[in-house]
Amino acid sequence: MLVSKLKLICNMPDTADQSASHPSNFCTSVLSFANTQWRVRRPRPFVLVIEGEVGHEGTEPTDYLHDKLLLPEWREAFYQLVDATGLVVCLNVHTQHPTYRDVRGRSSKGRLSQGEYYHHDGCTGPVKPRFVEIRCPIQPQTRGVATGVAPHRDVVQAMVQVLSAELAASPALAGLDMSVEAISQMDDAALDHLQGLITRTVRKKLNAEGARSYFRQVDAAANAYFEPWALGESRFIANANSGVTMQHRRAYQAPHTGGVANGHLVKRWPNEELLLPGQVVDQALIAALCSEEGDEAEGVEGCYLGAH
Repeated sequence: MLVSKLKLICNMPDTADQSASHPSNFCTSVLSFANTQWRVRRPRPFVLVIEGEVGHEGTEPTDYLHDKLLLPEWREAFYQLVDATGLVVCLNVHTQHPTYRDVRGRSSKGRLSQGEYYHHDGCTGPVKPRFVEIRCPIQPQTRGVATGVAPHRDVVQAMVQVLSAELAASPALAGLDMSVEAISQMDDAALDHLQGLITRTVRKKLNAEGARSYFRQVDAAANAYFEPWALGESRFIANANSGVTMQHRRAYQAPHTGGVANGHLVKRWPNEELLLPGQVVDQALIAALCSEEGDEAEGVEGCYLGAH
């Protein structure tokens, strides 16, 4: 396995308390990868944050993502690190690589955009991207809206946990076995189906701010990663892979009133788009994935709202 090239050297704290309420207690480490030593930390069990090269603290951001981590000879090893971790965050990256596109979809005060529901990328098609990279470019305006990221099963369990008794008793959900034990034994398809039923129920029964409040509770119950975006930050989110499958959403942490200046995000599907010499982009797949990113058509339930 190419992942065997990775060497993690941990400086563990004296205390055994590794709880989410004490994120500073997580391992502070040096990652040996691509013939370079990297400063890393683990704010969640499913998150690895790469802060930059050892010895380059305080220097101007560089494109170490493409110049080192994603070089052809290291790319698959880096991808396997994302597979095994769930979410890999790269800070202080300055890049103008041409493969990124603007994130589409906007939210309104009156209704949630599809991106505000927890989802996988490519959920309507038979082929899903291995992972998605979402990036906050270096720009004049900071990003004020968070992006929640958490393991798929944890998200579904949290969605059940914070359901009100009234919502749980709705016709679509009444009589379903939504116990912790049942959810722990569900495969991905069953998790998707249950999640779709809950999402549609929340959407139909709650107003926009009620639904946003519900998902803020889901963020907390799932111990989601939704740290504020830093300029020059890329997040590689495992989406459909052999390891830890994640979900993500646009996460307003306060009532959405509109009219607030906000930095923009860009994205790509690196495994399908950032190809090695001789490989060809599947344009039909990319077109299908891009078609999911617009706001929900009036009267039509999109992939994040359906039963998957």
